[in-house]
Amino acid sequence: MKLRNYQKEAEESTFQSWKSGSMTTLGVMPTGCGKTLVFSSVIRRMFPKRSLVIAHRQELIWQARDKIKKVTGLTVDIEMGEFKSVENGLFKRKASVIVSTVQTMIAGGDGAGRIGKFDPSEFGLLVIDEAHHATSPSYRKVINYFMSNPKLVVLGVTATPDRGDEEALGQVFETVAFDYEILDAIRDGWLIPIEQQMVSVDKLDFSSVRTVAGDLNGADLAAVMESEKNLHEVASSTIDIVGDRRGLGFASSVNHARIMSEIFNRHKAGMSSWVSAGTDKDERKKIVNDFANGKIQWLWNCGVFTEGFDDSGVEVISMARPTKSRALYAQMAGRATRPHESIAHSLNSFSNPMLRRMLIERSCKPSCLIIDFVGNSGKHKLVSTADILNGNVSDEAIATVTERAVKHGRPMRMDVELAIEEERVEATKKRKLEELARKERLVGKATYSKQSIDPFDILAIKPVKTRGWDQGKELSFKQRELLKKSGFNPDNLEYGRARQLVTILIDRWTNKKCTLGQAKVLKKFDCDVNMSFEQASKTIDAIAKNNWKKPEHFEAPPQPNIAAISPPQRVTEDDNIPF
Repeated sequence: MKLRNYQKEAEESTFQSWKSGSMTTLGVMPTGCGKTLVFSSVIRRMFPKRSLVIAHRQELIWQARDKIKKVTGLTVDIEMGEFKSVENGLFKRKASVIVSTVQTMIAGGDGAGRIGKFDPSEFGLLVIDEAHHATSPSYRKVINYFMSNPKLVVLGVTATPDRGDEEALGQVFETVAFDYEILDAIRDGWLIPIEQQMVSVDKLDFSSVRTVAGDLNGADLAAVMESEKNLHEVASSTIDIVGDRRGLGFASSVNHARIMSEIFNRHKAGMSSWVSAGTDKDERKKIVNDFANGKIQWLWNCGVFTEGFDDSGVEVISMARPTKSRALYAQMAGRATRPHESIAHSLNSFSNPMLRRMLIERSCKPSCLIIDFVGNSGKHKLVSTADILNGNVSDEAIATVTERAVKHGRPMRMDVELAIEEERVEATKKRKLEELARKERLVGKATYSKQSIDPFDILAIKPVKTRGWDQGKELSFKQRELLKKSGFNPDNLEYGRARQLVTILIDRWTNKKCTLGQAKVLKKFDCDVNMSFEQASKTIDAIAKNNWKKPEHFEAPPQPNIAAISPPQRVTEDDNIPF
């Protein structure tokens, strides 16, 4: 299976992280963008070293087994329930890949589970699927057991992690190999745009709901959502909004899912069904098939479809399970962001993101809709679509977008991606006006000043947003020296942006591009900021000889052939720093 460009970069960055000395690394990629495909490709490259994949749900185990076999062609055994891999015995083969649940590994009164049947020295790679769970004691036990092999490396993969989890994840994973988020995928034309509808419900009051383990208490939340008036408000508004589109509803309890489905069917007979973890396996399979085949329009669930449910026909998500967890919200919203299966494979034929977005726009599923229900949230900061589409936008901008969505109310839907971009532009304008006002108040005290260089502005590169897993981390000595030599004070840069800047500088040096000082001059005269050092020198000389004006019929000197130069990579290890 051919990897997309961002998947190739993710794979390469993973090996680069291990090469730099990080034995444990994390990869962030949204639902529908091929996390399993990426780690399957990593497993293939690790062969003949054996690999172990750990997840926490049965659905994920079977999906991982099928994908790994398809991508790698290797033998894959499942260690779960009645399924047991063969690890011992004369003439009996050992599978190249083992897929297991964390519960299987540590189950039992003594917590030993089946982990003891595996020899850590026989494995070269441990993959943690849905790695936002990796901070729990059960996962830490499995990770520590296999890392008794000093040659073993670990890759954790997850969709958008919760902000509260990020710092904790930084304690488990030494580096972040790749961070490709939902907004990146939408802009690149791999996922569909998200619209949001905020519905105000008068009697919805979360102020007395307690917080447990960082999220709303389940029993308290269910009591609020199951009150008679709230049930009918949520149900009737959802039915009014969705029309004939297929949708998935997330409920706060099993009883809530059942009642919501019943109310839907009162409005339109046979419209809805529901499932929970306790639903009979065969009955659940029948209901899911009926939903996929269009026999029912709406499917309610309680905690079942947050992971491992892939139906590209889902167009609407009803968030009747409010949450403070960004990770949980992203998982629920991710059930609707896949492009429709009728065009999914065609997207791979286009290298241009704009063409992919056009194909999505003209498809039978040009966007998806997320319905949120708002009331009195009290002290709680409930997550909305804006929180998972934030990209590198500030928290203040996200708050503004969310407030605007709430004010829209019932009659209007919001294109959240567009609203976030508008807010980013407004915030940039505001900062520039504030900077201009500050400069006007300054009194000159020196005969000259050294002009500062903003590489992100000059090269039109978005600086990464500060993430929790970067807390407490420091640059190496050589990274700091490189920044100083290039005119930047590392003490004034956040860790994530400093690392990003180091990568930019090494890339430009490796590919013999012009200096950032040259790039600043070139940008002023609307010239290519990625030309070579030699070409930049000739270009700037030509402009200078014309009294610092770009000649009317200006032609830049020819770009030297750099085809033999290696492509830019996310290089951060000390050995590659150019001095």
